[in-house]
Amino acid sequence: MHTENPVRLLVVDDEPHIADLVATVARYEGWQAVTAGSGEAALAKAAEFVPDIVVLDLMLPGIDGFTVLDKLRESGTAVPVVFLTAKDATADRVAGLTRGGDDYLVKPFSVEELMARLRAVLRRSSKESRTAALLRVGDLTLNEDTREVARDGEPAELTPTEYELLRYLMRRSPSVLTKAQILDHVWEYDFGGRSNVVELVISHLRRKLDAGREPLIHTVRGVGYVVRQAAR
Repeated sequence: MHTENPVRLLVVDDEPHIADLVATVARYEGWQAVTAGSGEAALAKAAEFVPDIVVLDLMLPGIDGFTVLDKLRESGTAVPVVFLTAKDATADRVAGLTRGGDDYLVKPFSVEELMARLRAVLRRSSKESRTAALLRVGDLTLNEDTREVARDGEPAELTPTEYELLRYLMRRSPSVLTKAQILDHVWEYDFGGRSNVVELVISHLRRKLDAGREPLIHTVRGVGYVVRQAAR
């Protein structure tokens, strides 16, 4: 499948056969893909190639994947990042999402699943024009045209995944959404029962939006989540 404006993918992995495999499959899809085998090379390639999305290993020679992500964010880029790593501990998953990653896939992996996740992240981060709409719940606003989110006028920086989850909750407010509904809408693929990823992203949103304020993101025990003002 070839497009006029192909997706630009940077694959960062110190195992050349993995990096080359992912890049080859992406090119078959019509994407442009380049690879890097170290953290330093990844930063240089990112500055030169300006990718639309990055597949990033955690364990790299030199600086690790977390540091690469930190330096990318410090440079001002909000490029989506999908971690691909052999580190499968829950703490590593939490760290990957907390540090600003948009998804986390553990080796060994299916290339088809990786591509599905990349496409889902790209859909979430797409800035394609749409009818302008301002969603508002209490003093929380989300502008679907500019993708700006603010609480009481104070801007909040969200990852594409955090933005899409919040947007879904606000669009459906005051309805309560189950984890299954959220997974199906936001991630658009089977998470193999790992619904705790929803809890992780919800906790990030609460830290960014509810800390020190009246909570707007509520857990309905045994059901799911809702964005609404507390009953007075």
